Amino acid sequence: MKCQKCEKAATFHITELTGTKPLEHHLCEEHAREYLNGSSEQNDTSSSLTTTLSQGMVKQMSANKAAAELKELDQQTCPVCGISFYDFRSRGRLGCPNDYDCFSKQLDALIINIHGVQEHIGKSPKRTGNDSSRRTFLIKLRRDLNEAIQLEEYERASKLRDQIKEIETE
Repeated sequence: MKCQKCEKAATFHITELTGTKPLEHHLCEEHAREYLNGSSEQNDTSSSLTTTLSQGMVKQMSANKAAAELKELDQQTCPVCGISFYDFRSRGRLGCPNDYDCFSKQLDALIINIHGVQEHIGKSPKRTGNDSSRRTFLIKLRRDLNEAIQLEEYERASKLRDQIKEIETE
């Protein structure tokens, strides 16, 4: 259906029940705003009615705008795994680590909304104590030691072995 005042599509359909018979108005967004802002010759009752209608229509317009933005976001896809933002919203799960970069703007707002902050502070188990970084470093050294042995780099391997022993005795 077209707007009664122009050739655009009528997105607002207003039915007035103030007279003896209902009056229907089919308007585009622009003309609906003009109509709802009203003319100066209206009396107080119709003015308050128009104000109420106007507030409702403004809410509807912002909801339509939000829906259009969401529809555009839903079509955005990750170039690596191919998941769309709509799929994420439906399932609640991302497809790959690249999605955090691909959908960062939307996810940042979502994370702040849920957690109140954007950065993860985290916890560590009490039984491990505060030496987790030392343990991680030891694991890395052991991996490097195994790699050096595989590559027959025995001098490097002996240095790594000595470094591991030194850290373990501390």
